[in-house]
Amino acid sequence: MSQSPASNGKNGQTPSELPLAEIEALISGSHANPFAVLGPHKSGSGIIARCFIPGAENVTVTALDGTILGELGLRHEAGFFEGPVTLTTLKPLRYRARRGDAEWALTDPYSFGPVLGPMDDYFVREGSHLRLFDKMGAHPLKHEGAEGFHFAVWAPNAKRVSVVGDFNNWDGRRHVMRLRVDTGIWEIFAPDVLPGSTYKFEIIGKDGVPLPLKADPYARRAELRPQTASLTAPELVQEWEDEAHRKFWAECDHRRQPISIYEVHAGSWRKRPDGTFLSWDELAAELIPYVTDMGFTHIEFLPITEHPFDPSWGYQTTGLYAPTARFGEPEGFARFVNGCHKVGIGVILDWVPAHFPTDAHGLREFDGTALYEHADPRQGFHPDWNTAIYNFGRIEVLSYLINNALYWAEKFHLDGLRVDAVASMLYLDYSRKEGEWVPNEYGGRENLEAVRFLQKLNSASYASHAGLMTIAEESTSWPKVSHPVHEGGLGFGFKWNMGFMHDTLSYLKREPVHRKFHHNELTFGLIYAYSENFVLPLSHDEVVHGKGSLIAKMAGDDWQKFANLRAYYAFMWGYPGKKLLFMGQEFAQWSEWSEARSLDWNLLHYHPHEGVRRLVRDLNFTYRSKPALHARDCEGEGFEWLIADDSDNSVYAWLRKAPGEKPVAVITNFTPVYRENYRVPLPKEGRWREILNTDAEIYGGSGKGNGGRVQAVSAGGTISAEVTLPPLATIMLEPET
Repeated sequence: MSQSPASNGKNGQTPSELPLAEIEALISGSHANPFAVLGPHKSGSGIIARCFIPGAENVTVTALDGTILGELGLRHEAGFFEGPVTLTTLKPLRYRARRGDAEWALTDPYSFGPVLGPMDDYFVREGSHLRLFDKMGAHPLKHEGAEGFHFAVWAPNAKRVSVVGDFNNWDGRRHVMRLRVDTGIWEIFAPDVLPGSTYKFEIIGKDGVPLPLKADPYARRAELRPQTASLTAPELVQEWEDEAHRKFWAECDHRRQPISIYEVHAGSWRKRPDGTFLSWDELAAELIPYVTDMGFTHIEFLPITEHPFDPSWGYQTTGLYAPTARFGEPEGFARFVNGCHKVGIGVILDWVPAHFPTDAHGLREFDGTALYEHADPRQGFHPDWNTAIYNFGRIEVLSYLINNALYWAEKFHLDGLRVDAVASMLYLDYSRKEGEWVPNEYGGRENLEAVRFLQKLNSASYASHAGLMTIAEESTSWPKVSHPVHEGGLGFGFKWNMGFMHDTLSYLKREPVHRKFHHNELTFGLIYAYSENFVLPLSHDEVVHGKGSLIAKMAGDDWQKFANLRAYYAFMWGYPGKKLLFMGQEFAQWSEWSEARSLDWNLLHYHPHEGVRRLVRDLNFTYRSKPALHARDCEGEGFEWLIADDSDNSVYAWLRKAPGEKPVAVITNFTPVYRENYRVPLPKEGRWREILNTDAEIYGGSGKGNGGRVQAVSAGGTISAEVTLPPLATIMLEPET
């Protein structure tokens, strides 16, 4: 250790020199407030500068324009320098450091003022800041004349927070952050940091113990697993060409539009020949034309936010703001969404605000305390998934999540969010035994904080982005999930109809001879079909964990399995509610889905599989082109039973209607019996055209049907038609005039 020769004051230092104890605190990384001592500071009538540059032997101070302002004296051989500079006012400084023949330049982060202001503090504390994604995390910035990145992170209980990365050799002493006491947010402007730099936060807990390095909760880009660092990213630039698409959805009533969703796991829809992931641009080149040709209106991705473990399918997310690095940079995802919108396809993101994984670099005990989660494991730990549960009663946590929803809608123009595991949020005793949960303030099992969060989420989302739709995966009978908040609802646009999925699959697993005893499994759903705005989901959850594929669930031999599945799909597309089908099921993939491999596209060489694909395509276009099939999906006036009680024959028939439009009759025969002259009541005399028949040969069926049309006649005051019902088939009829 050496001291400058000017030292002649108390303890060998001049009055302007920093006490040795503070220097050693800076060098050890334990100084409480480096901004108070590092950088330029007024001293008497002049200004002195102090810096800590490990490895340097000499330091020259310059202004940002290169003007030399002085040489600093070495106060400590670890790299602490101090000395007067020829400035009259405080300004940002640069240093030229030398060691032997090596010389390098760096700009002093402690010579810059804060970036966040009092209004940010106010809105953060109030919980009303709806642009935190532009303030928190890492953002490129020109600040007080210098280019760099501004970093901000919430860690109110930390003793010290530093940003570390490849730009400072992961040295937590180099960029110790400034604490904004009112909010618990730490910030620093780090000049000269370039896009693409790796970084994390080094956090010292209030007990003085360093935590594992933490990834940035607001990071907009991350390293490819197994690496876990965040990456500095430029602000997203995308030339959007989707004004017409967004205008349409902002102005229409979603409930009265055809919505048919293709659910996709981006990593396994298709893979490259070597088994690696397609990039977003490669996916766009293949997936967008496929979905367009198939007639789906939306793509819904399983979570694409950053996650460490492939078999979690993205549901164990550690980076809610970062599109996963598996498919390339965030700009690639923006291009994908833009490409979808140009051809009228919406993009929905599966979104996970219910829980988060306990990986050391993630949110759990982020500042050494239960910050994002409840401290009490009865509230803060999820027994089903071994994950932490967000503390929905904490304003900052609500802001983090709600801002994330708005971020995806604004920055990536997303059309919707499917909110995962809503039931697990709503019930304090979800998957818990007696004594393993904490009742609410009224002694009940309802999670009132989660209710308020979901209401605020939906209110803010719809207020900010009129074209956005939120969809709840909610598996219980919680009331008014898709009703407006001002009517006491949760405010979602739609809710998954888990009952439809459960009842119909239960029915179709049964041999046809037994179905007459379970007829009500398919009629019961109409009792509650209009209690919510429903999406009918045949999702990934039905084709994993040993459940097999949809085709494998069907009863009977192979011919009957295909016939059952075709009849089922047309039954579903004719049933009230929006549609969702998981990838691979549109061509009746035999094997259970695995995220580790591509779909079995080779099956399309076989007529039964290609026939199912053609049917799903035709169902989509029929559903979209016939307002009777979609315009009253969520309203009771759009449905009328024609035959509900013919359990002996396992026949169901109903009418789909919309004001001023031709009705469509949907008739399903769920037995392998070919029925001729089966009388179906119809509302109008004359010829009815057979617009769809799942037994058609083109779909892999036996080719039975009505020759394209039936005649409805009036007899005894009732109108009916004698219809041929193909075996295990659904037909749709529409009046010709």
